[in-house]
Amino acid sequence: MRIFFLATSILLPFARCLTYHGADYSSLVNLENAGTTYKDGGVTEKFDAILHNHGVNLARIRVWTSTNNADYSLTYGLALAKRAVALGMELLIDLHYSDTWADPGKQAIPSGWPTTLAGLNTEIYTYTLDLVSAFSAQGTPIQFLQIGNEINNGILWPVGEISSAGYSPLSQLLHSAANGAHDADSSVQVVVHLANGWDELAVASFYEQIFIAGEFATTDFDVMGFSFYPFYDAGATYAALLVSMNNIVSKYGKDVMVVETDWPSSGSCSGVTLSQSGIALSPSGQETWVNGIKNTLSEVSGGHGIGIVYWEPGWIGNDALGSGCSNNLVVDDSGNTLTSISLFSSDM
Repeated sequence: MRIFFLATSILLPFARCLTYHGADYSSLVNLENAGTTYKDGGVTEKFDAILHNHGVNLARIRVWTSTNNADYSLTYGLALAKRAVALGMELLIDLHYSDTWADPGKQAIPSGWPTTLAGLNTEIYTYTLDLVSAFSAQGTPIQFLQIGNEINNGILWPVGEISSAGYSPLSQLLHSAANGAHDADSSVQVVVHLANGWDELAVASFYEQIFIAGEFATTDFDVMGFSFYPFYDAGATYAALLVSMNNIVSKYGKDVMVVETDWPSSGSCSGVTLSQSGIALSPSGQETWVNGIKNTLSEVSGGHGIGIVYWEPGWIGNDALGSGCSNNLVVDDSGNTLTSISLFSSDM
């Protein structure tokens, strides 16, 4: 797919900037509490301020159901949101509906939550309503709310697990969550987040089955969010992403956003074949990768491609960010920004 990328670069050198230039820096307060500091141009600053100074206008913040602040509690998220809004950013709040990480491989019911579908429908409605209300009450209303994180196989397993329970339980749970969000704040934009946005067949299959009469409906949500990483499958190319996005937009008319992505800044990618060839493992390569996503989303029909979020660009000590590549940050291990910090302003 190298030919496609080069062609895109030639044909779209002035692709429009997207509306939302995002970063998920949820780990920041935990890092600060451990003594981590950051410098931009040799000047020590808070990392969220550095990001905003370089073009970030959307802060993505994960919230777990844990009450432990170190585990991304609501209290932790509210405090980080206050800082983001004070800097002038808007908010994308990423609800995992779990006490820990939720993704296509795990979606555990929170401790203390019911384990029946009826009970979970009530719980997820109340939890979502109270959470959205809490953000509004402190003067940081949520612009975008993800009702689940990478929910390709459902949420709140096993009750809402597609592979074991089918689509109806998940459809009901998403409907309850969306109702809770909208009852708290009618202006909040609800986001459904799937992994592997490039996988046209999987994305289409999910949406063909999730809408059930009396349960989750197209009117319950506003934005389709997707992860798009180069590490996990050779199929994750710009060309495949464009086909997938145009297909799903043509059917449902929703805005789309890449809410998670990364690219290596240095080091090696042991055992990993990156999905888009010809891009260096370097800060300039990070800019090239993100710029290619921007160009792709700019081509989505009807202007429905609206933003990109870079996942955890400053998580020092977790430089691989869960991938097989050794470093995907836009800072070095001393907290100094790399030249790729400009990707938020220049390449989104």
